[in-house]
Amino acid sequence: MGLNVKPLSDRVVVEPVAAETKTASGIIIPETAKEKPQRGKVVAVGKGTKDHEMTVKEGDMVLYGKYAGTEFKFDGVDYLIMREDDILAIV
Repeated sequence: MGLNVKPLSDRVVVEPVAAETKTASGIIIPETAKEKPQRGKVVAVGKGTKDHEMTVKEGDMVLYGKYAGTEFKFDGVDYLIMREDDILAIV
């Protein structure tokens, strides 16, 4: 079953990807030292505004700012809703 949330205007719903638990050299990162993820998968996209056409689409992997968006939980899954302008890049 998909996400039943439809964002308005230029908003995007992103499901954050879990943060890495191990570094490239094999060091395990404890829970207290982990940073908020800054990468996620777009799960819903609004229609845009008359002045702004949406660039991202559902399924895109994106990078966003550390403090971008508003967190919410839907059916036990954490999501972020943010303006498309808060997205830095499509990966």
